[in-house]
Amino acid sequence: MTVEVSAHSAHPTGKPAGRIRQKNEEAIIQAAEDEFARHGFKGTSMNTIAQNVGLPKANLHYYFSNKLGLYQAVLANILELWDSTFNSLTVDDDPAEALARYIRAKLEFSRRNPKASRIYAMEVISGGENLSQLLNQDYLTWFRGRAAVFEAWSAAGKMDPVDPVHLIFLLWGSTQHYADFASQICRVTGRSRLNKQDFEIAGDNLVRIILKGCGLTPPTA
Repeated sequence: MTVEVSAHSAHPTGKPAGRIRQKNEEAIIQAAEDEFARHGFKGTSMNTIAQNVGLPKANLHYYFSNKLGLYQAVLANILELWDSTFNSLTVDDDPAEALARYIRAKLEFSRRNPKASRIYAMEVISGGENLSQLLNQDYLTWFRGRAAVFEAWSAAGKMDPVDPVHLIFLLWGSTQHYADFASQICRVTGRSRLNKQDFEIAGDNLVRIILKGCGLTPPTA
């Protein structure tokens, strides 16, 4: 990715983040993530976030000038964590290994950070207005770079020809489904919640289905 989006770029001070500052920013983003996931953007209060972090509200504004800036920082953090797994993808990678690794990494993110995935999903469903600065030309360059790798693999005969854009959409949607629609999955399967084993089973199935659809042999788990 040409330019990485960072949660720490959202605050307006421009000061280098020391260890204490970075720790506080991470705590604020985590608390904000919990509130945005529970109440949405409009229902979230900066005062409640400050209380949850244990900081005076004035101190919170030192790090993030307003709620919108904090919300955009949360979105940026989610996107950075998601995409970091795909940043190092190259044409020299083995397609089966790389895709299986990415699927399992994205599922693990869904397992560990379901609230983050739901926040992003809600933003997209509501029109994605706050994603315009994140899904910019740099991001499009990054996206096209991933698609170009898939095309190169197909051209080299390493995998069947598939539309790389729709393959990426499939990878995103299938792995995030287990966070965004967990309640539906639990009701259908009769479970109270999804555990680590459920995500591992989901990973085995997604790897097998997606890779075989690309003409690849799934690697041994």
